[in-house]
Amino acid sequence: MNDYSEDQRGPSVRARDLGIRLEGTPGKHNAITDVPGVSVGYVTLDPGDGSACTGVTAILPRGAGSVGVPCAAGTYSLNGNGEMTGRAWIEESGQFSTPILISNSHAVGACHTGVDQWMHKNHPQVSAQWMLPVVAETWDGYLNRINDNLITPEHAAQALDNAATGPVPEGSVGGGTGMNCYGFKGGSGTSSRLVTASGQQYTVGVFTQANFGSRKELQINGAPIGRSSQAPCPIEDTSWFESDQEAAAIPGGSGSVIVVVGTDAPLLPGQAKALARRVPLGLARTGTTGGHFSGDIFLAFSTGNPGALRSVLEKKSDPVPLDEIKFLPWSQMDALYEATVEAVEEAVLNALVNNRDATGREGHFSPALPHAEVKAALAQRQAV
Repeated sequence: MNDYSEDQRGPSVRARDLGIRLEGTPGKHNAITDVPGVSVGYVTLDPGDGSACTGVTAILPRGAGSVGVPCAAGTYSLNGNGEMTGRAWIEESGQFSTPILISNSHAVGACHTGVDQWMHKNHPQVSAQWMLPVVAETWDGYLNRINDNLITPEHAAQALDNAATGPVPEGSVGGGTGMNCYGFKGGSGTSSRLVTASGQQYTVGVFTQANFGSRKELQINGAPIGRSSQAPCPIEDTSWFESDQEAAAIPGGSGSVIVVVGTDAPLLPGQAKALARRVPLGLARTGTTGGHFSGDIFLAFSTGNPGALRSVLEKKSDPVPLDEIKFLPWSQMDALYEATVEAVEEAVLNALVNNRDATGREGHFSPALPHAEVKAALAQRQAV
């Protein structure tokens, strides 16, 4: 391996460990699971020999025991060259009540079927009416044999069964296993912030599947890490594909990014959508300009108001009671906006930092972000 990779990635090194300056106060685990009730599960297919390099991520907003209880929600698409199922219903009703799955672009159908089967088995009272699961994707075809349908409905169900609270593994795990970010190895990243609004403390948590950005764009604390890096960038090297009949050159910045924002602050659907609209501001802090071939789609939800925003068919009663919802005053939203932007930036950097070199199909190689380069660039910038 080249000398840029002398510091092999450790399993628990995160952005803050490299001295990267990050604003705000994180929760206990600095993860989306700091939002009470939120759980995350993975299935990772990566034997290390290039035969598979993909996986599934599952996020349960209220945990496995409260599937079917609606969350106020909103979505935002910075660039629609991607997929997130269930968005039409979220936009229509302002809520959703199913798990969230994230995988590769060609596994959306398998994951959708897997959620349906898992819900029917574990929550038949919900599945008996109808389900519109949220399944999102980014493209991992550079490292993964994406057309071989390696992800099955059983993998989706297993990821849901694996969902847990507490610390969340990052980097090349779950749906992020085969992803690249800024020409480095990308994948799964998470972060959280504690905020005070209307006199109470709440948590904003973020999870991202980072698979976006051109190498030249990457900035960390304003330092042009991407332009100065000595690490190879084969994913943007057209000569890499001369003997590869399955692929064409990939434009720099291709890939996509999915971001999920969760909070326990009670919100209206429109306020959740406002959080989703702030996600691009956090991404931009890391340098991206939002390339055309990157599908950048975001979902924000609130676990406040359990039992409100009912959309299931009610038993016949006369009259059907009015629904009620509490929400933060709009004047208190700035603290949540700030937290979202800060946590998105850190989640992306965690996906890059907490990672390792990867070799996938046909010998395709993706280098991890060199820690030594980051430390040196930050030290130089601080010395100026």
